[in-house]
Amino acid sequence: MANFDFILFDADNTLFDFDRAEHAALKSVLAARGYPTDPATLELYLSINRALWARFDRGEVTQSFLVVERFAAFTRAMGGHDDPAEFNRDYLDRLATGAFLLPGAEALCRALAPCCTLAIVTNGVARAQRGRFRRSPLAGLVSHLFISEELGAAKPDPAFFTAVLRALGDPPRSRVLVVGDNPATDVRGALASGLPAVWYDPRRLSDPGPWAPTWRVERFDQLKALILDRPLPPKLRPANRNT
Repeated sequence: MANFDFILFDADNTLFDFDRAEHAALKSVLAARGYPTDPATLELYLSINRALWARFDRGEVTQSFLVVERFAAFTRAMGGHDDPAEFNRDYLDRLATGAFLLPGAEALCRALAPCCTLAIVTNGVARAQRGRFRRSPLAGLVSHLFISEELGAAKPDPAFFTAVLRALGDPPRSRVLVVGDNPATDVRGALASGLPAVWYDPRRLSDPGPWAPTWRVERFDQLKALILDRPLPPKLRPANRNT
């Protein structure tokens, strides 16, 4: 018997190698439109995109604004004249083919699937996320894909997790574990919803900010042990309910 019945995984940089998919899609779409693909040009887009996603996580902008504005700002900075909405659609279609998993992610899900119901909970854009999920080996292992764009609420809003739990039959919250690499969205949203949270931290960052996870792991084998081995390891510290 596993320690949890439901495992809610974040997608990007938790199970999926988003950085690799993003890099490949970005180089492809820039080259197709005649832009340079040198490191400086890539970093220009990435810096714009990171800043807008940070604003989205804080609730300052909508996703529909973000995905167009990132290419509008990039085009302005590069002196181009592309339609940013079309630019974004082209990019997302290329991103949707990048179904790269992090090393060990498939093996982890194969080990957990017989014991737990696995789901993905993501703030990513549905146009890309559904394509990447469908093309990945996880499609046969993970039974649910919950995307904030489709639910009408985004992590860390508790409304997102309320909708997810409702779709899963409202299981006891102590039996549902959230796993993600972003303390500000994954951990914060889980704890605000009364769910235990694992911070997946392979980069060994020193501080999750004000959102202390229930547990912290650096490797998938540690996560597998936490879910399947008994007894549970001690919590890092009492769950922080800052929202």
